[in-house]
Amino acid sequence: MQELFENLFRNAIEHGGDDVTVTVGMLDENGFYIEDDGPGIPPEDRERVFERGYSTDANGTGLGLVIVLVIVQAHEWSIDVTEGTSGGARFEIRERPY
Repeated sequence: MQELFENLFRNAIEHGGDDVTVTVGMLDENGFYIEDDGPGIPPEDRERVFERGYSTDANGTGLGLVIVLVIVQAHEWSIDVTEGTSGGARFEIRERPY
């Protein structure tokens, strides 16, 4: 879990700058979200951000969000990317229903 949070926080700072604000909260009894107030992720790129090697940063490795996805899948959860309340990126993580 620590690595999941570290990677999402690092991603927010790398794309939103040093003054980006990151918010963590509960979705319901089966999930939580992590969102920032940075530039966000365009809808057409939201699925691609989890592809190995995908990065909009020329110096990026494209591994940070892949690691997040692997952690989520290892816990048998799901993750969705959407727009945050302030227009930034929002990652919603939920238990998968059985």
